[in-house]
This record gives sequence, C-alpha cells and structure tokens, in this order.
Amino acid sequence: MRIIFIGQAAFGKEALQALVEQGESIAGVITVPDRRGQKDPIKELAQETNIPVIQPVRLKDPDAVEWVKNLFPDLLVLAFVTQFVPQKMIDMSTHGGINYHPSLLPKYRGGSAINWAIISGETETGVTIHQIDEGVDTGPIVLQEKVEIAPDDTVKSLYFKKLYPLGIKMVAKAVRLIREGSAIPIPQDNTQASFQPVITDSDTLIDWSQPTQQVYNLIRGSNPSPGAVSSFQGDRLKVWEGVPRPATGKPGEVMEILMHEGFVVSTANGSILVQRVQYKDSGKISAVDFLKEFSLKIGNRLGS
Repeated sequence: MRIIFIGQAAFGKEALQALVEQGESIAGVITVPDRRGQKDPIKELAQETNIPVIQPVRLKDPDAVEWVKNLFPDLLVLAFVTQFVPQKMIDMSTHGGINYHPSLLPKYRGGSAINWAIISGETETGVTIHQIDEGVDTGPIVLQEKVEIAPDDTVKSLYFKKLYPLGIKMVAKAVRLIREGSAIPIPQDNTQASFQPVITDSDTLIDWSQPTQQVYNLIRGSNPSPGAVSSFQGDRLKVWEGVPRPATGKPGEVMEILMHEGFVVSTANGSILVQRVQYKDSGKISAVDFLKEFSLKIGNRLGS
C-alpha cells in the first residue's frame, strides 16, 4: 500500500517513524516549509530514510497536487495538519485519507479540541482516527479510544502525556487495519456533533464572578496557549497557572498575598491561588516574582 504522509512538527515525525518501523511503504512525504532556517523534523526523517519530500506553502498548490498524482497513492495519512486537503488529492488515493484528531468525534470538531474539552469541564476525551472529506473532522471513524481528563490536567499535560503517545500508536494501527482490509469505518452521528473555533484571547477572558471551577477550567484549558486573560491597573494580565481555594470574597478582588506562593483572587463561590502570570511585556513569570516587581495589594481588583 503506497502511502503519502502529510504532517509537521514532532508529532508528525514520530507518527512517520512508527509507520516506517511498521514496514509501511511510504511513497512520499509532504511537510511545511522550513522556518527561520530550521529544517522541519519530518523533512529530516524523510531524507534520512530516502523518502521523497516536498514542502509546499499550501496543499492545494497545483504542483503539490500533481506531485501526489504522480506517486499513485493508495492512502493519505495526516498527522498534525492545519490545512484542508483538496478533494481532488483525496480522490487520487485508492483508500482516500485518514486523520488524527484529539477528541471523541463527533464532539469537539475543529482546531482547538483539547482546549475546549477542558474549558467545558469534560472528564474524558480521546483520540479519533477518521477518514477525511471536505468537512472539518466530519469523516467516518476508523478508530477511537478514550482517555481521562484529570482534575488538574492542562492542555499541555493532557496532550503530551496522553493524547500524543496514544495518537502515534493509533495512526500506525489504523494504517495496518486498512492495509489488511479489516478497517470498518463508522459514519459520525451528526446529531451529537459540536464544532468550536480555533481559540483566541477573546475566548479566554476570565469572569471572576463565575464559580471557581469554571474559572479554573478556563485557566487549565488555556495553558500553554493562549492563556486566560484578565487585567490589572488597566493592563492585560494573563493567568497561566492557579489552583482553587475555598475562601471567598468579592469576585475579582485580591483577598490574600502569599509571598512564597502567589496571590488569591475571589470568585463567585471561592477563590483561585494565582501561581504564574504574564503582565504587560513581562513574559511568563511566577506570581511570586510578579509580587516582587509590581505593587499588588490586598483589596486590588482584577478585571473590569
């Protein structure tokens, strides 16, 4: 089975490595252009294993489509792809294409699935390998497995400790099943579908008048990007890390300053001990360092 692999970054490299080690026939690799003089890790692996590789700006570029056509692919395998694959490229492949998606489709379609699952307070998510079509994560499901979202999981911990390694294994397994003819794709139930946009700062504004758990979920679901947004003295203050506390006061008010831990901000029914922030142009710093540099006091208010 002749495979065209499309991906980028470390996840893409490890997924490609798993397919190579599994003995799959990789006819070609498509990855992103080199950035800032640094060779893409997938490009490095492709060159090391003598696999043809191209780096188009857009997958729909005519030269990229023609390149795929000339390789007579049986399957397109996507691992960390942020562009649409043109339908005519999919149609060139005997078995179409499959994609890795970090959610339990049809829930949380879109490019920020991990963020939104945590922000929404989900206690589980997972990895779905699905066939690709013209929609956004809408194709039939080839494989799906669940993972727990721990109470203190962030996007970073959930991805790197759970969804990343599971995804590598599942990409390889899905390819093997398709090659053996034993894959049974199941159409998604669109009545259960949800789509969330790529998350931005405008989606992560902290409302301190919300319950503690909702504020905490927003902080966890915005770490390591884009960060939960509040303000102090009229300037943007991003909260990167914090933990719930039971003490309560006026929402948004600084209730306590702990010089060796951070500062406590009240919510609707409790509070958050803020542990890591970014203020103005400070970069990400500990709340302890923030307290040393800026004049935060008990009774100050965060947000509007």
